[in-house]
Amino acid sequence: MDHRGEVAGPDAREALERLLLDGPRRYTRLQVAELAGMAPERTQRLWRALGFPDAADDDPTFTDADVEALGVLSSLIESGFVGPETEASIARAMGQSLSRLADWQTDLLADALARAGGRDDRPTASVDEAVDAARLLLPSLRKVQDYVWRRHLAANADRLMAATGPGDRRELAVGFADLVGYTSRSRGMGGRELGAMVEDFESTAAEVIARHHGRVVKTVGDGVLFTAGSALDAVEIGLALPVAWDTDERPPLRVGAAYGAVLTRLGDVYSPVVNLASRLTSLARPGTVLVDRDLAEWLRGHPAYRVRPLRRVSVRGYDHLQPWLVRRRPTGDDPAAPDVYDEDAFDEDSVDDGSADQDGPDDGKPV
Repeated sequence: MDHRGEVAGPDAREALERLLLDGPRRYTRLQVAELAGMAPERTQRLWRALGFPDAADDDPTFTDADVEALGVLSSLIESGFVGPETEASIARAMGQSLSRLADWQTDLLADALARAGGRDDRPTASVDEAVDAARLLLPSLRKVQDYVWRRHLAANADRLMAATGPGDRRELAVGFADLVGYTSRSRGMGGRELGAMVEDFESTAAEVIARHHGRVVKTVGDGVLFTAGSALDAVEIGLALPVAWDTDERPPLRVGAAYGAVLTRLGDVYSPVVNLASRLTSLARPGTVLVDRDLAEWLRGHPAYRVRPLRRVSVRGYDHLQPWLVRRRPTGDDPAAPDVYDEDAFDEDSVDDGSADQDGPDDGKPV
């Protein structure tokens, strides 16, 4: 039967699903657990950790690929590569990362289907065109994902060789970059305009952070959390980001950074240093970079920067916090000149109320 000219519907969705899942759904959650040789409670815990809702006991949700994946996980545990106590954490980290990647790839596939169907408002194409587009895109996407994954492993080769456990404690600089006034500005934007601004922000941040040897830990709509191996790399990121982002149409950017011992685990970072960087970001004026004392000590006396103390403030978790303002040293400025208190550079109205947490500064604070 020729499906050309038909609108993509249930048949297309079923065909795409079979292509993505390597076959039809045929097993209930109890059956897939039995076939994989695992307790149902354990497979359910892993399923939730991956970010999927519970399946009813009589719902044939799972495929042969699910059984195979559970078998691979069992072999990894038996080999000692993955510990039973960490399997859910690993599943959760992978689920969160790959879910976002899948969202982007779904948009990519939807655009391809819209073009194939000649429509701009919603995905529409014939059954054959929908499946053909998926068959064409998926192998290429899988190859690119494998390449990027391997390159990131190679970039972390020294950490890979030194790893001694599920967590890795290192001395790092941690920074936040935060869009000022994002909430109020986004209320007046349409969906496409807001999406374009967020995409521009994330791409600009990723480019600047990578150029200066940093790593994006995560983005949270109006902000980005990054790390850098050295204080100099962190401050270069902090100084370059507001400049690269600055236009009259965009909300201004502010940056805070701190330096110290950080636990890196499953792609995320944990430390009081993270919270300190968040507090400093909330204190910063638009377009400026504030750092903590430890990071300032790495920079003081460096000929490229001026590092000046601001007045002490008290925020939740930090009594009499001392922020330091970092700026590029003007040409001809004397590097031997002492760093002095900068009265004009600090806006006391921007003092953080302490509501920010490890995920980053809350938008909407007075600046």
